[in-house]
Amino acid sequence: MKTKIIFAVLLLFMAMTAIAQKRITVAELPPGAEDFITQHFPKATITIAKKDWEHGEKGFEVILSDGTEVEFWKDGTWREVDGRGKPIPTAFIAPSIVEYVTKNYPNRKITHIDYGHKDVDVDLTGKIDLEFTKDGQFLKAD
Repeated sequence: MKTKIIFAVLLLFMAMTAIAQKRITVAELPPGAEDFITQHFPKATITIAKKDWEHGEKGFEVILSDGTEVEFWKDGTWREVDGRGKPIPTAFIAPSIVEYVTKNYPNRKITHIDYGHKDVDVDLTGKIDLEFTKDGQFLKAD
């Protein structure tokens, strides 16, 4: 009986994951998303594009040929950029955040930024986690 329940839960999870993320073509990305990638990741190409309903919101997820993962809001603005441990470009990041990191962590690079509902989470090399307000004011370090 336990095996059947575990199997049913596993099937349900797989079905929910399939519904939550649907592969799409690059042409189906919202306006601005492809331009963002071309501008900030000129040496990378899009290997996977998905429509993503994470957190109950329609959005898009792109995986680049260099392994970077970029999430976009449905209007095409970036929401999250994850270099998966590697430094990411910073030209699109609020200048106050880049300045804070450069001044206070001169030997560290930004590897991940997540523009959430309440704040901005920034990860640096060396496993340093910083939080900022949406307008780029430093809140705390973890």
